[in-house]
Amino acid sequence: MRARILVAAALLATSAIAIATRADAADTLISQGKTATASSSESAAFPASNAVDGNLGTRWSSAFSDPQWLQVDLGASATISSVVLNWEAAYARGFSLKTSANGSSWTTIYNTTNGAGGRQALTVSGTGRYVRLETTVRATQWGVSLTEFQVYGSGGGGGTTPTIPPGAVRVAEFLADCPFSHRLPDDPIIFPGLPGASHMHSFFGSTVTNAYSTTQDLLNANSNCNPSIDKSSYWIPTFYNGNTPVEPTTGIFYYLGEGVRDDLIAQTQPFPLGLRIVAGNAKATGPNDNTISRWSCLHAGEVGSSHDFVTCPPGTMLESYLDFPHCWDGVNLDSPDHKSHMAYPVNNACPASHPVVVPKLRQVMRYPVNGNPANFRLASGPGYTMHGDFFNAWPVDELARRVNDCIRPIIKCGTDGRP
Repeated sequence: MRARILVAAALLATSAIAIATRADAADTLISQGKTATASSSESAAFPASNAVDGNLGTRWSSAFSDPQWLQVDLGASATISSVVLNWEAAYARGFSLKTSANGSSWTTIYNTTNGAGGRQALTVSGTGRYVRLETTVRATQWGVSLTEFQVYGSGGGGGTTPTIPPGAVRVAEFLADCPFSHRLPDDPIIFPGLPGASHMHSFFGSTVTNAYSTTQDLLNANSNCNPSIDKSSYWIPTFYNGNTPVEPTTGIFYYLGEGVRDDLIAQTQPFPLGLRIVAGNAKATGPNDNTISRWSCLHAGEVGSSHDFVTCPPGTMLESYLDFPHCWDGVNLDSPDHKSHMAYPVNNACPASHPVVVPKLRQVMRYPVNGNPANFRLASGPGYTMHGDFFNAWPVDELARRVNDCIRPIIKCGTDGRP
């Protein structure tokens, strides 16, 4: 009897494999080589792109927590008829498959709380440009890991990036325009949990940032940015004219694809949620200690730029520019010195120690002052101590869309993240 049961079970298993194979064969694989993004990666060695590269020897692996997600941009709307999940040993018991036309509103097309791992060929029915796997319960102590995430059906786009609209400007850019919000002698990156421990800072974006701020605090709070969906916090040392604080007319934060080759721009990854970056040198003792920040005059290019304050003619404004590093180590959201997890490109590529290209954040401040800069100072000291802090709290989907639609295809987008 036991033998007959085992034989029957074996026949059923063989039949199931055959059915799954025929279903795969009837469809067209439309996800391979397309742009994939994820909620996290265990390290730079296991990026989301590994799950759609057609190579069973590579894999995407998440951080060791629940929930997680992996999604693929099919390039255009598609009809989806089946999804094949090739799990590595670290699989998910609870997960769902979802589709979306815009990367923000999702429709569930499959859900289970009893996933078995291995190779799962799932018959589904749905339409959308984006297909997402959302995992809720891990089967192991590790993260979740896929060697391949294969979407079958019809439609989708032929390339890995959106079609460039007619007349689009070939500059990889989107931006956030964030007015001054408040001043505090706090710094939740350098002095977390220590109110008053820092020199005075001027904050932009999130309206609640203080020494105790966490990623979740920022996500749950209001932002004064345009777009308001950017919940990130940005801060700089307060500028003084004598003893009077002077705030910029606005803070403009450009997200750029530059400084690396075009093929690397096409591989740009969104900042991971909660990433912290510090640029500039607050402890600089002279202009040569800081080659990143610079000062110039709005509408007076003849003045040139300098690491220290410059004299701007009447009718102009003093400007500050600061570029943040945009090569990430792929692992750490921060580091003990708050800088070593990030690096600047070398020879138009990211160094091997920091292999993940992320958008280059450029901070531009315009102060309503001009003339003799003798009375100008920053809370941190002379002009060459200019620095900036960035605490990423962009909603993951929104940042991923902007990177995919603006940075990777090298298109200039506005505050709405569209050309």
